[in-house]
Amino acid sequence: MRNVTVIPPSIDRYTTAPISSKAKRKVAAYARVSTEQEEQQSSYEAQVDYYTNYIKSRDDWEFVSVYADAGITGTSTCNREGFKRMINDAIAGKIDLIITKSVSRFARNTVDSLTNIRLLKEHGTEIFFEKEQIWTFQNSGEILLTLLVSMSQEESRSISENVLWGVRKKMSDGKFSMSYSTFLGYDKGEDGTLVINEEQAVVIRKIYKLYLEGLSTHTIANILTEEGIKTPKGKDKWSQSTVLSILTNEKYSGNAVLQKTYTESFLTHKSVKNDGRLPQYYVEDSHPAIVSNEIFELVQQERERRKKTEGHYSGHNIFSSKIICGECGHFYGSKLWHSTDKYRCTVYRCNQKYKKGEGHIKCGTPHLKEEQIKACFIVAVNELIKNKNEIISNLETAKKLLCSNDSIEAECSELQKELNVIVNKVQMYISENARVVQDQAEYRSRYNELVGKYESLKTQIEEKEQLISDNIAKSRIFDVFIKELKKQQGLVTEFDENLWCSLVETMTVYSKEKIVVRFKNGMEIVTAK
Repeated sequence: MRNVTVIPPSIDRYTTAPISSKAKRKVAAYARVSTEQEEQQSSYEAQVDYYTNYIKSRDDWEFVSVYADAGITGTSTCNREGFKRMINDAIAGKIDLIITKSVSRFARNTVDSLTNIRLLKEHGTEIFFEKEQIWTFQNSGEILLTLLVSMSQEESRSISENVLWGVRKKMSDGKFSMSYSTFLGYDKGEDGTLVINEEQAVVIRKIYKLYLEGLSTHTIANILTEEGIKTPKGKDKWSQSTVLSILTNEKYSGNAVLQKTYTESFLTHKSVKNDGRLPQYYVEDSHPAIVSNEIFELVQQERERRKKTEGHYSGHNIFSSKIICGECGHFYGSKLWHSTDKYRCTVYRCNQKYKKGEGHIKCGTPHLKEEQIKACFIVAVNELIKNKNEIISNLETAKKLLCSNDSIEAECSELQKELNVIVNKVQMYISENARVVQDQAEYRSRYNELVGKYESLKTQIEEKEQLISDNIAKSRIFDVFIKELKKQQGLVTEFDENLWCSLVETMTVYSKEKIVVRFKNGMEIVTAK
């Protein structure tokens, strides 16, 4: 019989330190509470105090620090600065052991938790979970951790989904809530419904009117600031973004689109734009309107027109960025003539007509007075009205052909199916990594490859959805155009601002004898000043 002598290990396989070493272990603790309420704050302070004293009381331990996060959710490590600093210090060799209260204090996200535990293990740092009495260097540690972390994650998911279900059920019933203190134009009525605040509604209507008169959001913001009108948040200075948010909020037309955004994951808590992944709820006539549906739609059309305008949009009046020089293609702008005498008047001419510079040729297009522009429009729109029945019929046919989204939606649906397959693969891969120890570098490489495919498909879907959105916008233009034509029972005798804004795309000036009015349906009519 062979004589076998066991030679015990002399080096710890995790820490690489000699087993017989009497050196103290460098110990840190991690503490976290998920809200900043007073009772939670005292719990946070108690944890920090407890771990500081506990570690310092051990002769074989060397106190490093208590890493802590207060008022931070446990479902993700992304925003936990104390946690990330602790991981970096451990990787740098500053920590041998981390003590924390429980698995749920460490993380409620299985992927984050196991990834970080394995990362720390690779760098010789052990974790001790007090409540569960788990040491991560023990053989049974990882099995217990996988089970416990999954239970914690499921608890977070269940709580989150219960809350969301209640919110979505309310939306499906056409009910919604809003922050009245920062929403200009409405107050909360006694029965919980929206009631128009007439004093504030005047400001809302003014913003819509100024925009349709051609003013830019920047100019409108300056006017409101100069007039001393308070913003929705009670501030003195208005911004373009605040004006734009009012111009694009359908609630001012008495309707409500619900679930514009949603929480992408209970793990990340990130709010994202609802791009069609979840149902939206359009509630018509949900509350009293401050502006009419027609005015609201005209504003949305004008926004789209200005987006497509080449160069900087000049927002001064309803003619801004609509009258074009037929020679150089630049816009006409308003100019004040004879500002100091009785012949004072405003005229419109090409902005580049007298541009200085080598090689510049002065445009020969004529200037126009406001009365002449209005007269040309009246002539053009009356030509349109003479054949309105035929034009309306052609427009309705064109709308069906140009604005149909059937084929695009079918393509989008197929891409979504492919995306769902990728999502399922990612989820299965993450689940496998939680159950089976894998090479993390290889895992990340395969994971990133799947994410790359996901991003590519997502981009394609977004492009299709943009096409769908563009077609919906075009359809609205057709609808308003048709509606305005149907309303005209006779020839137009005087200039109508709403008619100008809803029908005219551009007016191009070539000469005194040739001025072309292009309507939003693509039709062009030649007039003269």
